[in-house]
Amino acid sequence: MIELIVSQGRVADREPRMIEGAARIARALEHRYGLTGRFVGEPAPPADDDWTVSLPQAGETLTELRRAVTESIGNGSRTVMISNTCSASLATLPVVAQEHPDAVVLYIDGHGDFNTPETTGTGYLGGMVLAGACGLWDSGHGAGLRTGQAILVGARDIDEAEGELIAKHGVRVIPPAETTAETILEAVGDSPVWVHIDWDVLEPGHVPADYTVPDGLLPQQIRAIFDAIPPEQLRGVELAEFNAPLDDALSEQAVATILHMVAPAFENTPPARA
Repeated sequence: MIELIVSQGRVADREPRMIEGAARIARALEHRYGLTGRFVGEPAPPADDDWTVSLPQAGETLTELRRAVTESIGNGSRTVMISNTCSASLATLPVVAQEHPDAVVLYIDGHGDFNTPETTGTGYLGGMVLAGACGLWDSGHGAGLRTGQAILVGARDIDEAEGELIAKHGVRVIPPAETTAETILEAVGDSPVWVHIDWDVLEPGHVPADYTVPDGLLPQQIRAIFDAIPPEQLRGVELAEFNAPLDDALSEQAVATILHMVAPAFENTPPARA
């Protein structure tokens, strides 16, 4: 059984089409797989603000997302969260650590998201998500994810101080050129798996996203990851940061690309766990 959760409240959005992007993916998944999404939060305008402003503003949305994911996992479902920004995962990854303490988190992102308030050069909340979930700073929304559980896949734009933290805490990094089905299977072993994807992990031109950087993964590599993970090990998926184009045709093309990449997560599903 799949439960679909959709973040629709501002969580540090700096672009106006991220919330719409999440909604478009969710509607396409509802239509294709007969799902009914649980929509969380009320849209608000984007702003180029610091994490000290955006984090409290997102408090209600983050609290409700945490509740929704907790309930979904408790139901024994495969949880799928479609979010406007990676910042939404400040609420969900701590739940994964609590409910699936042995899970491997494949954090598939062009960036490390391992900054802290002391190392961030931009003040952007989204760049601090994984570090917050691992307890390197206190977001107010929980922690508990062990750094050994987290694997950065496709990361290539990592700040110097952030890179030092990644190395210090032993977070494994699988660069784009080494991202294969075999590498992923070796990394996850027999553990439960939670997959987080920021679409800026892709080579630019495939899916519009914020903060894109060159030399990224190709769609077929993302598809290969989902094809490789044994269905009984996949516990949940988070898809973030689709910056929906104003042109409907371009937006529909990008959504179709996304649905093709993640199809195995929806089509290869074991029975709900008790």
